This record gives sequence, structure tokens and C-alpha cells, in this order.
Amino acid sequence: MKTEVKNQSILSASIIGISLIISVVLFVSAWRSNYNTNQVITVTGSADLNITSDLGILRGTLSALSGTAMQAYQKLQEEMPILLKYLNSKGFPQEEIAFSPINNYPNYRLNSNGYSTGVISSYNYSQRIEISTNDVNKIHEISLEIASLINKGVNFQIDMPQYYYTKLDELKVEVQALAAKNAMVRAEKIASATNRELGPLRDARMGVLQITPVLSTEVSDYGINDLSTIEKKITAVVTGAFVIK
Repeated sequence: MKTEVKNQSILSASIIGISLIISVVLFVSAWRSNYNTNQVITVTGSADLNITSDLGILRGTLSALSGTAMQAYQKLQEEMPILLKYLNSKGFPQEEIAFSPINNYPNYRLNSNGYSTGVISSYNYSQRIEISTNDVNKIHEISLEIASLINKGVNFQIDMPQYYYTKLDELKVEVQALAAKNAMVRAEKIASATNRELGPLRDARMGVLQITPVLSTEVSDYGINDLSTIEKKITAVVTGAFVIK
């Protein structure tokens, strides 16, 4: 009887021991699986593409100054045909030229202390003009030459020309995809160097796009959109978190 009870006790202890061993093995296996799954490597990839502006805009102000409002207005009207004739001769048709309303204001005579006397000394009439074309090189050329109109009595002051790339939406997807691929290549190299394998992408974040002159290294947290140059580059940054095995 004692022997039978003893055998049952040994059997029960063996079953408990085996159960504990199996539980430990399962726990360790699950822990390792979870540990490996939670191991990630975070890398940042970048890519850039060169682009050429396809829209140029030049804005300027045509102005006339005279002793009376009527004379200033008439002078402005005399300058306008000269300006338009010049623009047409440079290959800018009427449909590429836009006009803003005429603006005017009086200038007051100052006293010896530099304060206004309230007496009008002259009138200024002006009109803003915008020239736009897909031929960006024409905008660049005329921005360098148009100051010569002063020799014809035309006072036309220009702003800095602006150069746009109008197909950015199409290009954004391409350059961001290239940046993501670059991030993956970097992650693969790091994993390989440590004898690990790269798993799936767990998380990805897109940085702001930077559109800068070709040789520029400038960046901004808010992104840059350069309008000063015809030739530019668009740079994208993607930060990706990959599982490593």
C-alpha cells in the first residue's frame, strides 16, 4: 500500500515537474519572440532631384511724378505705351502682361526740421505690372535689361524675378519614395553589419520638403521654397523604423 502511494506521489511530482519545464520553455519562447518583434532600428533616408523652373514672373512698378495730379497722371499714360512696346519687342505678348489699378498719393513739402508743412509739393501716380511666361530665360534676360528704359524717360522699378516649378505634386511622391528606399538600404546595411536580418517597416515619418538652389545646403524645419533661381533641387527626408530579426 505504501509502495503504491509512493509511486503515485513520484508520478504526480514528475507530471508537475514536466509541466513546469514546458511552461518555462513556452514562456521563454514567447518572450524571445516578443523581444525580437519589439527590436527595431530607426534610420533616416534622404533623396533629392534636380528640377528646372517652368514659370517665371517679373513684377514692377511704373511711376510718374509731377507738380499736379493731372500732369502726373498724363505722364504715367505717356510712359505706358513705351513700356508695352518694349515688352512686345522682347517677346512678351499682351496676354502675358497683367495690370493692377492705378495708385496715387501727394508728396508734402518739409520744413527745415524735416516735418511736413501740409503743403503739397508734387503728386505721384503709379501702376503695378506683372509679366509671366513659361519661358523662364526670357524673364531672366529682361530683368537684367529693363532698367535701360530710364533712357526713354520711363521709370519702371522691378522686384526680384521669381521662378516656380508647377509640377511639384507629381514630383513629391517620387522623391519621397526614393527617400524611403534610401532609408531601407541604410537599415539593411546596419542590420547586416551586426549579423541581423531586416524585417518589415513598422513606422515611417515624412519630413518637410526643401526646394533650394542646386548647390545650397540650407534646411529649415518649416521647409524652403526657393523662388530666386531657375535651376533648383527638391530634397525629401523619410525616417523609418524597421523590425530586425
